[in-house]
Amino acid sequence: MNTNDFDFDLPEELIAQTPLEKRDSSKLLVIDSKTHRMIDTHFDAIVDELNPGDALVMNNTRVLPARLYGEKSDTHGHVELLLLKNTRGDQWEVLAKPAKRLKVGTEISFGDGRLTAVIIRELDHGGRIVEFSYNGIFLEVLESLGEMPLPPYIHEKLEDHERYQTVYAKENGSAAAPTAGLHFTQELLNKIAAKGVQLVELTLHVGLGTFRPVSVENLDQHEMHSEFYSLSEEAAQTLRNVKAKGGRIVAVGTTSIRTLETIGNKFNGRIQADSGWTNIFIKPGYKFKLVDAFSTNFHLPKSTLVMLVSAFAGREFVFEAYQHAIQEHYRFFSFGDAMFVK
Repeated sequence: MNTNDFDFDLPEELIAQTPLEKRDSSKLLVIDSKTHRMIDTHFDAIVDELNPGDALVMNNTRVLPARLYGEKSDTHGHVELLLLKNTRGDQWEVLAKPAKRLKVGTEISFGDGRLTAVIIRELDHGGRIVEFSYNGIFLEVLESLGEMPLPPYIHEKLEDHERYQTVYAKENGSAAAPTAGLHFTQELLNKIAAKGVQLVELTLHVGLGTFRPVSVENLDQHEMHSEFYSLSEEAAQTLRNVKAKGGRIVAVGTTSIRTLETIGNKFNGRIQADSGWTNIFIKPGYKFKLVDAFSTNFHLPKSTLVMLVSAFAGREFVFEAYQHAIQEHYRFFSFGDAMFVK
């Protein structure tokens, strides 16, 4: 398939700039891939789409304050680094600006020298491997110096940084939020659990590659960035029990889907505890191994996320749903409204 097959026109005013005051008050478009029916409702009604005996699988990653502003130690030129992933020890893969001026050996200082970085390797597309030096605990230094890496299409300042975290976020490591989870409140999760739905957590540390538009025309030539995932034995056992009793695995967001399907592919459809790196690219033609339904946000044109949703529900129907959402003034992207796809 061609990348342009997943393009669409989106009015700029539909790109949500700020989160709603109440997380679960966003709109929810329920789409049924079997009957091709659509229902407009609100997110707290997701409890009605879940059945006793189902499992709701959530990504508990926590977004790092991963954007750092500093200066070159020699020229005092301004530098911006966006941390993508920890490669080993104090070495990180980052996106660097202005990349052309950041050669191997360049030293960068942040916070009057409380944190320094040296470029040790150059990568493609502005990527660099840097090694940090600091006193104390790295995450505490990062909390004091870093900023929340909001997506480039969000221009409003976020007053409360916790609104770019899920209420169940706990495992530090993401460069972006698993935004489908932003709609859940603890009260709503309690309601879902009280209905007899198993709440299951996994971890996938989100990299920016997940959200980038695809730059090649032929989808077969696109390569995903690798992201670290983990599913515990306890979580795997719960999911095995749910499947054995005829319940559904309902994923919250594309990151949960990608983790589950990575494991499903690796173990021939069986659910096993596992951790590692995944670059799975789910596009039309893919056969789902574990996921039966999911919630997700409305995604960018030409993104791998639109392709993933289309793989599950069919491209034509998904684009009908997107056109419906545009006509009904749904809010798009990270702070926008949601879909429930079954």
